[in-house]
Amino acid sequence: MAFGKGHHLHLVDGSAFIFRAYHALPPLTRKSDGLPIGAVSGFCNMIHRMIEANTGPDAPTHAAVVFDKGSHTFRNDMYDLYKANREAMPEDLRPQIPLTREATRAFNLACLELENYEADDIIATLARQAREAGGRCTIISSDKDLMQLVGGGVEMFDAMKNLRIDADGVEEKFGVRPDRVVDVQALAGDSVDNIPGAPGIGIKTAALLINEFGDLETLLQRADEVPQPKRRQTLIDFAEQIRLSKKLVTLDDRTPIDVTLDDLEVLEPDAQVLLEFLTKMEFRTLTKRIADGLGVEAPAIPDTDPRGAEPAESGAPQMPPIDRGAYEVVRDAQALQVWIDRALARGEVAIDTETTGLNEMTADLVGISLATGPGVACYIPLTHKAEAGEGLFGGDALAEGQMGLDQALAMLKPVLEDASLLKILQNAKYDVKVLARYGIEVAPIDDTMLMSYAMNAGLHGHGMDALAERYLGHMPIPIKDLIGSGKSQITFDRVKIEDAAPYAAEDADVTWRLWQTFKPQLHRARVTTVYETLERPLVPVLARMERAGIKVDRDVLSRMSNAFAQKMAGLEAEIHELAGEAFNVGSPAQLGEILFEKMGLPGGEKGKTGKYATPADVLEDLATEHDLPGRVLDWRQLSKLKSTYTDALQEHINRDTGRVHTSYSIAGANTGRLASTDPNLQNIPIRTEEGRRIREAFVAAPGRVLVSLDYSQIELRILAHIAGIDALKQAFREGQDIHAATASEMFGVPLDQMTSDVRRQAKAINFGVIYGISGFGLARNLRIPRAEAQGFIDRYFERFPGIKDYMEATKAFAKQHGYVQTLFGRKIHTPEINAKGPGAGFAYRAAINAPIQGTAADIIRRAMIRMEAAIDGLPATMLLQVHDELLFEVDEGAADTLIARARDVMEGAAHPAVHLDVPIVVDAGQGANWAEAH
Repeated sequence: MAFGKGHHLHLVDGSAFIFRAYHALPPLTRKSDGLPIGAVSGFCNMIHRMIEANTGPDAPTHAAVVFDKGSHTFRNDMYDLYKANREAMPEDLRPQIPLTREATRAFNLACLELENYEADDIIATLARQAREAGGRCTIISSDKDLMQLVGGGVEMFDAMKNLRIDADGVEEKFGVRPDRVVDVQALAGDSVDNIPGAPGIGIKTAALLINEFGDLETLLQRADEVPQPKRRQTLIDFAEQIRLSKKLVTLDDRTPIDVTLDDLEVLEPDAQVLLEFLTKMEFRTLTKRIADGLGVEAPAIPDTDPRGAEPAESGAPQMPPIDRGAYEVVRDAQALQVWIDRALARGEVAIDTETTGLNEMTADLVGISLATGPGVACYIPLTHKAEAGEGLFGGDALAEGQMGLDQALAMLKPVLEDASLLKILQNAKYDVKVLARYGIEVAPIDDTMLMSYAMNAGLHGHGMDALAERYLGHMPIPIKDLIGSGKSQITFDRVKIEDAAPYAAEDADVTWRLWQTFKPQLHRARVTTVYETLERPLVPVLARMERAGIKVDRDVLSRMSNAFAQKMAGLEAEIHELAGEAFNVGSPAQLGEILFEKMGLPGGEKGKTGKYATPADVLEDLATEHDLPGRVLDWRQLSKLKSTYTDALQEHINRDTGRVHTSYSIAGANTGRLASTDPNLQNIPIRTEEGRRIREAFVAAPGRVLVSLDYSQIELRILAHIAGIDALKQAFREGQDIHAATASEMFGVPLDQMTSDVRRQAKAINFGVIYGISGFGLARNLRIPRAEAQGFIDRYFERFPGIKDYMEATKAFAKQHGYVQTLFGRKIHTPEINAKGPGAGFAYRAAINAPIQGTAADIIRRAMIRMEAAIDGLPATMLLQVHDELLFEVDEGAADTLIARARDVMEGAAHPAVHLDVPIVVDAGQGANWAEAH
């Protein structure tokens, strides 16, 4: 039957799907050959969800996925700057583009693209044909450029927001009906597509003008009637540019496509073709899901360990689809008691908190969501505000239909603290800290983020949206859909309860489903011990440290900031003198002109903007030839210290506590090292005098002192153990200066004749080798010729052959298994290890370093987890962890006792799980501030 009345055409903006998938999901590579496939994976999941969602009487009878063929179209012939601002396609996306076409055909969907035309033009042509044939057309896209097509049986559907866009929706967006959208776009222009438009006229003004004059051509012909002088002159002066802009934004609905609507009839996919493609891509989860839907057996994909394209999911429980309409809003004590009883009977409950912000120390609780099974979830609104005009005080009053905050928390407190009830959370530390401010100590817990991290470190991110998309095939409601962004953003307590409930309850539901998926996988992935002993127990420890914070002296920071500013001014004067002229030292472009054009120094390369690049590595190379680059590096370092620390830290001082409360990310680094944010206290430089001075601003409270305990050269000790370097192990056992001992071994210099310069070189090599430093990198660090630096490295490997053996063995293991391990069993996946090209070197270095750095991270985690029990009863608090250092605040009279107990814990943290062949040594110090203690 020919396409006509009763038929429904779906047109998918395939290019938009690809870029959405690429930017929304973490990088992913195919294990067998390292091919990037993250965008293909996301694209396939989106297509499959679209197919599953479109059933029933409104399902499409015809469909096509439409792509851009290339970057050049007929619009470039009209205007050579069209889309000139677009960035080049990412290199790892380029090989995935043809695979998305192959995926489309594997799903048995029409795959359309046309040379010299954009996907939007093909969509416009097919939409017109569908309208003229008397059928319906739904364009699956959120692209505003397609909104000119809406009307007369054509609508749009934003799949990410689950939102249909009709003519009224277009008018809400543009201020005009769909047939006048191109007129508004022609006036407003588009910086993304580099469409010039009328300078100074935006969407709102353009809509006002078009609504007043009827259409664009009438407006331009009667421009002298516009009352505003500036606006009138713009329309007169730029009339031809505006007309050109209209041609650029108007879609061509007469493209010479070689298919008819009848060719686009929806057909069932060929199970063999589709599953062969998915298997080839190594999409284990999607392959099984589609095979089950088609009623066939899923083909086997080799290697089911969670280290390849997709982690192992054999035995993952089957769960009903997510239905946001099934969630309950709990508004009174009677309803809440039902959920409490349900949780206690089950023995497990997923929980999630909604707050007014992301800072756990200052954000207020808005509501709590609970889930007791997949699809069984509720939201308990607590402090949502009434809309403006509602209630006696308008927007400042609480919205109706909520329990009292105190009453709800009084009912929930015994439940959330019940030792017999497991609380399941995603990023548990956040919720634990929020609820602790309300007097609730949540325990015991499971954390789905940390489960994913224990199994999949190095493979992908561990945020809820990424995990839901990857493991559940579901995209949760984006928070920006509720609170907006930019200047118009609101806090969550201003979101209507009926809008907040599906979002919040979905979070608890998704958390439950992830827990059901991950919990049985821990054992199969052989990381149960890592999760149970290194990840989960760290949550309450870090939560208490973050709540404690550390006192910072604002006056000290202000004085330092002024001193840095004066020193920067002196350096600027010196730089200007060396350059022979004044210029903006903070401008890379101006600096590049001075270095490479005026001074004629080598190595100048221009970027896409036509300006010279002057990153630190370029300046470090040039510093061996001229004084000016070195002075600029000094100036940049001071500028960063001033802006990042002495100025910014003052803004982070909590007004209630007078302390700075950093936040630690447990799952931030693949190796297990903690990351510190808001503010980052782990990157305070300690190699320079100015950097060390920053620590003077971190002070103890009156009557107390700060105590620092720091592992001495722990990564070198681990390297000596893992690589079996007898000379290094012996030096550590005898308590020798390890850098001097290395220099003696390498250069044949007796220890009693060692010079500081020779020791410095050995130290640079010792630490450099751990991180896979090259001769080029060592030359830069030591400011010596590259050949000499490479000679040092070659001699190092000759004297300590076990290190080279360790490196080669580690690379071979990573290539074979797709991961490396710490001594405690932590897996760090290496998905890029088999990749070709420039990324391979980085992957090798990361794989070599990970077992060493990861083992060191595991040791200090074990120490932190044991520490609270060891110092219980002492007037002491653990405040910070900075790489290999723990910082405490303690009453002056108890400092020595604290040092003794903490040192015992830290030096014995590896036992009994691991016995090292070298002693672990901890240095300790104390003082009124961090600089004195370290």
